[in-house]
Amino acid sequence: MSVSAAGRGAMSVSAAGRGAMAPLLLLSAASGLLLAAVAAIPPPEEAARMARYVLHSCDWGALATLSAQEGLRGRPFANIFSLSDGPPGPCGGSGVPYLYLTDMEISVQDLEVNSNASLTVSLAQTPYCRKHRYDPQNPLCAHIIFVGSIVKVNDSEADIAKKALFSRHPEMESWPKDHNWFFAKFNITNIWVLDYFGGLKIVTPEEYYSVKP
Repeated sequence: MSVSAAGRGAMSVSAAGRGAMAPLLLLSAASGLLLAAVAAIPPPEEAARMARYVLHSCDWGALATLSAQEGLRGRPFANIFSLSDGPPGPCGGSGVPYLYLTDMEISVQDLEVNSNASLTVSLAQTPYCRKHRYDPQNPLCAHIIFVGSIVKVNDSEADIAKKALFSRHPEMESWPKDHNWFFAKFNITNIWVLDYFGGLKIVTPEEYYSVKP
């Protein structure tokens, strides 16, 4: 069966149309994903959910201890640590900040004297604030301040901590074994949320852990 020139032309235009549509479809899909990501950020009135969201979105945080080092004893000392509350993904994580530590680390030496600490995590480390051109100090670039203490996890929780941390920080598995690494968690007693104008919001640990991320 032969196809007329007009028919061939129509088929050609149709194919060209499909070709032109492909980038539009991809753009539409990308826009949908972006809108979904933005929509996933909790509204300012849901401070407990925001705290869970920000922690789960972050791979590291600033841990502040009271220094036990000579010449700095008793002074605040902030340091960066990798952390995870669970494998990445939309499930929301456990809300528990897990860490992989060694006694050789200077902040851990502080914690051996005084286990009290604060932990700050911020959306500034994610694409969200960059996309909206929010400065890290802008309240709309949400950050959470946890206060509590660092404790070693027990054997029953070690597998949970390992899965949470190694899924986000795979190089941890190859860190020197002679450093005697151990799994720990931040035991939260107080939570402050700064995600909007008007000052800090206080969230209780009970509210934090009971909310659905």
